[in-house]
Amino acid sequence: MRHESKLFLENLIKTPSPSGNEIEIQKLWIDYVKCFAHKIETDVIGNVMASVNPDKPFKVMLAGHCDEISYMVNYIDDNGFIYVAKAGGINPKLALGNKVRILTKTSVIKGVVGVRAEHQGGASDKIEAKDLFIDCGATSKEEIEKLVSIGDYVIYDVDYEYMLNDTFVGRGLDNRTGTFIVAEVLRRVSDKNPNVAVYAVSTVNEETNMGGAYFAASHIEPTIGIACDVSFATDYPGIDKTESGCCTLGKGPILSKGAPISSKINEILEKAAKDNSIPIQYELTPRNTGTDADKIRLTGKGVPVALVSLPLRYMHAPCETTSLIDIENEIELLVQTILSMSGEENLNPLQ
Repeated sequence: MRHESKLFLENLIKTPSPSGNEIEIQKLWIDYVKCFAHKIETDVIGNVMASVNPDKPFKVMLAGHCDEISYMVNYIDDNGFIYVAKAGGINPKLALGNKVRILTKTSVIKGVVGVRAEHQGGASDKIEAKDLFIDCGATSKEEIEKLVSIGDYVIYDVDYEYMLNDTFVGRGLDNRTGTFIVAEVLRRVSDKNPNVAVYAVSTVNEETNMGGAYFAASHIEPTIGIACDVSFATDYPGIDKTESGCCTLGKGPILSKGAPISSKINEILEKAAKDNSIPIQYELTPRNTGTDADKIRLTGKGVPVALVSLPLRYMHAPCETTSLIDIENEIELLVQTILSMSGEENLNPLQ
């Protein structure tokens, strides 16, 4: 991965993007793609849509959501302790004892999620969001209310680290890696004159309502949609592979199979993988995907979709873990898929 691209990925991870407040990360994304995108559009919900060859009739939409799970300030007690509600599928058990950042309108306030010491009985077995409290060092409600407001977002005080074997660790890799991947794909095809229009979309709100993907696809009216998200790696202790399947870090991106997925798009992806010696893995999504693909396919007259996912360990934990090798392979798979397309592909499974 080139230095400029790696720096962009790092900056994406460092930039807070709680679901519902993605403005700063979208500004960063626009700044990166503006030098190679042929056209950039935004919408009223906060999506950014960058395209190459937007006038071509066959439109390929790549969607990577930029938002991350978080908490929101819900209540402040008389002693200045802050209570929160969930914004997305965040696990309250993992918050105990962690440092956090409260994102206010004017500044970032540091805090720690309180936890009862083992000497005093330890934490309860069952932890819900309403049980969490944040200690910012304030001594009263009046003091902290001068700084923090109801509805302010709260994220873990974590950025990123590199580990052995090109392993990358960070907060909210789900799915800032996806929004990075779609931008990189657009960059690499921008000077190749593909036979199709390519739309790279940094979508919002996936972690809470998936509205961003619906707005974007309704506007673009793509011929096909490919969601670029993360999925569960199953290569660490305690995972039942007979139930969860077998997906391993470093073994390539994951293609989904199931009712929501277009077998015709998967065939195009699989051929590109084979022709370019790119490893791929598989997962099952029999009913729905739980990603932007579910909303994209239901727009307009219906859009055939595929899901290409990055293997991820410890999803929705304060530190998620993935492989830079898989990121590179996913980018290359999508680039080669797009360059292989004629713009005349028949996506009807009965023909």
